[in-house]
Amino acid sequence: MASDDRPPAEWLTGELELYVGGLSKPSKMPGYAYSLPAAECKTGGRLQSVEGSTCHKCYALKGRYAFPNVKAAMYRRLDAISKPEWVPAMAELIRRRSEKIGYFRWHDSGDIQSVKHFSDICDIARQTPKISHWIPTREYRFVSDFVANGGDIPDNLNVRFSAHMLGGHVPTFPRLRGICTVSTVSPDPVAGTYECPSRFQDNQCGDCRACWNRSVPAVNYHLH
Repeated sequence: MASDDRPPAEWLTGELELYVGGLSKPSKMPGYAYSLPAAECKTGGRLQSVEGSTCHKCYALKGRYAFPNVKAAMYRRLDAISKPEWVPAMAELIRRRSEKIGYFRWHDSGDIQSVKHFSDICDIARQTPKISHWIPTREYRFVSDFVANGGDIPDNLNVRFSAHMLGGHVPTFPRLRGICTVSTVSPDPVAGTYECPSRFQDNQCGDCRACWNRSVPAVNYHLH
């Protein structure tokens, strides 16, 4: 890791990765992501024991996410979000890794940890204007409080509120209408939503980018 006074923009890519804990690369996605441990989710952590919730039998607590090396990497990232240079280091690393791809996903595992954490993510999105960011979250209150306190969500960051229960709905936040989008999970189509096509294309996004798109107000993910 860089040990002098160079700004993160001057660090080697390996130094950036070491500082922020590296990026994840879900096989389904068109590019890179940033995963945190699902065991440390605030709202999701409580929902994991609730049968019928979207977090019950959470995919991010099993499979490759349960491998010791993967868990260790996610906890390194969790520790990194409180580092003083996390915002500029993340912005620079995302720029180098994702600018040609044009898309970045936050939290294929894990979720927002605080209002400050969300504010930092917004800053990173502002510093990478050529990249479309998508962040699914169940931490509605962190986002709502950020906006209520004068925070601005940049246009290239789509915050998609995830329903807590299977086939459930997301609460309405008047101040976030037109700013945040929503998603549901159901074994059946949900009226008024865009149906995620991944189950018809080998569990891949393919050329679909609806999740990143604010003009798609609601997406339904097929329960499998």
